[in-house]
Amino acid sequence: MAGGHLTYRHLSRTSSHRQALLRNLVTSLFTHETITTTWPKAKEAQRLAEKLITLGKRNTEAARRKAGSIFYTPHNLLPKLFGPLRSRYLHRPGGYTRVLRIEPSKADQAPSAILELVDGPRDIRFAMTVAAVARERAVVGDRGLRENTVRNVGKVTRFRPGGLEGLEQAVGRWEGVVRREKEEGRA
Repeated sequence: MAGGHLTYRHLSRTSSHRQALLRNLVTSLFTHETITTTWPKAKEAQRLAEKLITLGKRNTEAARRKAGSIFYTPHNLLPKLFGPLRSRYLHRPGGYTRVLRIEPSKADQAPSAILELVDGPRDIRFAMTVAAVARERAVVGDRGLRENTVRNVGKVTRFRPGGLEGLEQAVGRWEGVVRREKEEGRA
C-alpha cells in the first residue's frame, strides 16, 4: 500500500458495514452514555461522537439534519443531543468523550475499552476520583491530598457544573459508606 498511512481504522469490514457499526455504537453511546466494546471500535466511535456533539453545540437546522442522518433513532436522541447534552458541553472546547482501557473480556483476548461521555451521571473517572479523595482523607487526615489526586480533582471538576460542590457531596456519601462498612466489620 502506497504511503502506509491510514486516515481511519478499517476494522476488517466493508465501508457500509463499518458505517453501520459506527452509527450503531454512537446511537448506543448517546442512549446509555457509556458503552463497552473493543478498543479500536471505541476510538473510531469516539471520533464520530465528538463530531456529533460539535453539531449539537451549533444548534442549526443543517446540524440537526446531519445528526439525524447518523442516529438510528433520531426521534429519541435529537432532543437529547440538542437539549441536555448541548447545555452540558456548551462551554467545553472539546474532549466530550473518554476511552478507558479495561481487561479483555472476550475469549479471544481482544483489547477492550469503555467509551463514555464525560461529566455525565455515570462518569467513571469522577467516581474513581471521589473514591481516591475519600480514601486519602481517611488515611492521611488533615495533611492534604497527594499531588496526583489534586490534579485529577481539577480535571474532573473543571467543566462540570457545580464541580467542587458535587465532588464534596459525593465524597461525603462515599465516606459514609466506608464508615458503615467498618462498623459492620467490627460488629
